[in-house]
Amino acid sequence: MAKPRIAAEVFFLDRASKRPLQTQIREAVVASILSKRAMPGSLMPSSRKLAHHLGVARMTVTLAFQELVDQGYLEARSRSGYSVADTDAIPRLPVGDATAHIENSTLWQKVLSENLRTRRRVIKPKDWRNMPYPFVFGEMDGKIFRHTAWRECVRQAIGTRDFDLMASNEATDDPLLVDYILSRMLPRRGITAKKEQVLITVGAQNAIWLAIELLTRAPLKAVCEDPCYPDTRQALSWCGADVTTVEVDQEGLPPDNIPMGVQAVFVTPSHHAPTGATMPLARRERLLELAQARDFIIVEDDYEFEMSFIEPPSPALKAIDKNQRVLYAGSFSKALFPGLRLGYLVGPEQVIAEARELRSMMLRHPPGHLQRTAAYFLAQGYYDLLIRDMRREFAKRRKAVVEALARTDLEVAGSAQFGGTSLWVKAPDGTDTQTLAQDLLADGVVIEPGAPFFQGDNQPSEYFRLGYSSIPLEKIAKGVQLIAQRV
Repeated sequence: MAKPRIAAEVFFLDRASKRPLQTQIREAVVASILSKRAMPGSLMPSSRKLAHHLGVARMTVTLAFQELVDQGYLEARSRSGYSVADTDAIPRLPVGDATAHIENSTLWQKVLSENLRTRRRVIKPKDWRNMPYPFVFGEMDGKIFRHTAWRECVRQAIGTRDFDLMASNEATDDPLLVDYILSRMLPRRGITAKKEQVLITVGAQNAIWLAIELLTRAPLKAVCEDPCYPDTRQALSWCGADVTTVEVDQEGLPPDNIPMGVQAVFVTPSHHAPTGATMPLARRERLLELAQARDFIIVEDDYEFEMSFIEPPSPALKAIDKNQRVLYAGSFSKALFPGLRLGYLVGPEQVIAEARELRSMMLRHPPGHLQRTAAYFLAQGYYDLLIRDMRREFAKRRKAVVEALARTDLEVAGSAQFGGTSLWVKAPDGTDTQTLAQDLLADGVVIEPGAPFFQGDNQPSEYFRLGYSSIPLEKIAKGVQLIAQRV
């Protein structure tokens, strides 16, 4: 009896995707097998016919089929091409009607304490990478990144010598990465520490979350800047803290405005989020003086200090902390790429020990393979070369943004004095930047409205953040012009 042949028309490719065509073909075939659309013994369409249907080279299909033979999904048949392997070793997904929808939202409303989906946050359009003018903050320009070097570090990290690190289930940090933080990263910020005072985290946000979780085990009165990074303020509220905000000025958080009775202050002194203001040394000393006198601790989020192409960044607040009152959060994600999600928390040894135990209960530890890859990238000098390239390019882009804004009614309301990757911009009074951002999408322009950074319902509506790390230099002038035309 002749075996049924699967029609070529059941397979499709996503031409908009940047993923290799051969990979997409393999995945499409595997999906058809696992879902039982392609049954054991069924003949695959010929490589010639499938290649013609998909519009790819015949060799692309042949190589995909051969890889699936090696994996056991297909069998090569003499004079018959390829067929689905007839083996019980391949699990197949059950096929049936979708279950009926059951509405039990009332039950879940009783259980959930808060609707996090409605929280105030910065939201990027999902397709922002396809926009011609993406003034998006915190994203890496792939044209600058050293891909070849990263691939080489990945290759080294997956080698036999490093396998034990990746296979371990212990809640430990990569010693090579910790050593680089202690010997290179922290000294650049004026900080001296030992390995017991450092914890690797899943980005700086995870570091701050761990600090918040530890601090809110007892009732906590906390202060955040206004405006500030919205996730920090909302994480404090979510964990039960009594949160007060203190309005910042051109020098950041005014320490003398911190109310009495506060137990923790969350601050971005070297590069305020989102205005970029730098807290001067006198204010930092005053903040530490008040922390000692009033017995509160400080959580310092120190990001983007590497992007110092105008003048050297100020030393971190923790660098002048003589009484161990500062928890310091740093990150590799901003300088390397945000999807890396690697950061670190630095603080007193007993606090880091508690944070390590808490992290262990949440996620054990950040992936060992990523830690070791990043460690090689850092230790072998690729990171320093990348930072050099980024500083040179971002200096040009910042200059282009400032010059373009000078030709409009838009005002630079805040910027990091050492450089950075964004500007805090004020539109004319009465402008609703939420509406402006939505309207600009029709022009292919992406900006970040300022409303999520402010506390309360009566926040200013005229501010927005203009990032320049992910927009090509030649697009900046036209992009700013389009923004001005919509104002």
